[in-house]
Amino acid sequence: MLRRVGITVKIVDVSGAGRVGTTTLLEGVSSRITLRDLVLTRVRDEVARFNAAPDKQRHLDWERQADRAIEAFGRNGFFVLVDDRQVTELDEELELTADSDIRFVHLIQLVGG
Repeated sequence: MLRRVGITVKIVDVSGAGRVGTTTLLEGVSSRITLRDLVLTRVRDEVARFNAAPDKQRHLDWERQADRAIEAFGRNGFFVLVDDRQVTELDEELELTADSDIRFVHLIQLVGG
């Protein structure tokens, strides 16, 4: 039986104005993954790191945070580019490599908009 070995991917956060922010490395990601699962994996990883920090006074629930992220995607709070192509459907299957350019572009609500 063949065992799939995950890859490490780099996700870059970008503001709506194009400013590069945080870079996150996710290890053990399947090379064939839906955008939904990629978002869930990222949130689970980030919440685990947040909860592991000794100076944090509150504990986050990764599933609640993941639901919020999925809702934000649906409200156009952010969009995702993979290798310069916008992924518009959460259930679209992506074919990733360790060199894939993955960008989460966070949009800012304009005042009165």
